[in-house]
Amino acid sequence: MSNSEAEKSNGAQSAPEGKFPQAPRPVLPGATIGILGSGQLGRMSAMAAKSMGYRVVIHDEVKDGPASSCADLTIVAPFDDREALGRFALNVDVVTVEFENIPVGALEYLESRVPVRPSSSVIGICQDRVLEKEFLRSNGFPVAPFRAITSAAELAEGLAEIAAPSILKTAALGYDGKGQISLTSGDDAEVVWAMLGSPRAVLEQRVSFASEASVICARSVSGESSCFPVQANIHRNGILDVTVAPAPIDDAVAARAMEVASAITEKLGAIGLITVEFFVLADGSLVVNELAPRPHNSGHHTLETAMTSQFAQHIRAVCGLPLGPVELRSPGVMVNLLGDLWAGGEPDWEILLREPGLFLHLYGKNGAKSGRKMGHMTLLGEGNGVSERAMALRDQVVRGGPFHKN
Repeated sequence: MSNSEAEKSNGAQSAPEGKFPQAPRPVLPGATIGILGSGQLGRMSAMAAKSMGYRVVIHDEVKDGPASSCADLTIVAPFDDREALGRFALNVDVVTVEFENIPVGALEYLESRVPVRPSSSVIGICQDRVLEKEFLRSNGFPVAPFRAITSAAELAEGLAEIAAPSILKTAALGYDGKGQISLTSGDDAEVVWAMLGSPRAVLEQRVSFASEASVICARSVSGESSCFPVQANIHRNGILDVTVAPAPIDDAVAARAMEVASAITEKLGAIGLITVEFFVLADGSLVVNELAPRPHNSGHHTLETAMTSQFAQHIRAVCGLPLGPVELRSPGVMVNLLGDLWAGGEPDWEILLREPGLFLHLYGKNGAKSGRKMGHMTLLGEGNGVSERAMALRDQVVRGGPFHKN
């Protein structure tokens, strides 16, 4: 009998979310984990699962994603293909996700057959900016002033209500700065709404912040939860560029950020990881920006810096294993490697590989494009000098570039 069959026959109590009864026993190594999505987050999650002795099945709409090379089986089919979803469910003991833009109907279909963690209700909230903002506000979590928008007329009303500058974001499918328009006083609502090209959106007041930070919180089937130390993030062109761990912020601010992240995770009833992105204001107060119900780009450094990586922690949580320790073994700086680095051909990786304390991760993607996340690197150490060194090394790998050294 598979783990999922044992869970179905045991009559365990229902979790606060989802339709499937939670496991009275953990899903142990030797079982099969299903991952929806085949990108780099799925790849690193699969690698963590495989190292712990699990089998991995990937389901995605695209062929030859980065995670597929690390899986025992890959099913390629649209997420609304019920026959393919049924085959996927028959081959796995528990299901998780590597990105949140999975149709809720597909998740609900799977939930009637196998545990899905996080649940369709959690993912449904986090994949919709309007629902996410309303969840946060209704539960007393700090968010910027916002208004749901479904027409140019509502946008005009919102612009009169919410002080400029503001930002208009699509309710769904926006990531890495996509699906967003910055607005200033006097912008024409009709023109802006036509430019966005989305039936639903959220208008937010732009926050003047001192820094950005994120907290990755894990919650297991048992209700056990644990937060990784706060990390500071720097974005460029709407895409995460650099993460510094631990964040160089006041201890009281860091403690408050972890407290808020834990409370959000508990209120959602999430199983797995919830990443909470914050704006840190000049007075030390916090504003929640976005939630992600999965491993997160800002947590990649944990592969080297933490006692347990975010990917191993995610697998532990969704399988109902005890959560691992989250203390940092070393401070470090994570730097994203985007497709722009390939402008002069394959980057000169030898420059990075000979650097003491530097760890290179390439995702195996086909076709480098501007702004596409192709890999990351983590340089161990603390202080501004480490961040500057890491960014200088990234500049040097571009062949033919002004900073390249043979």
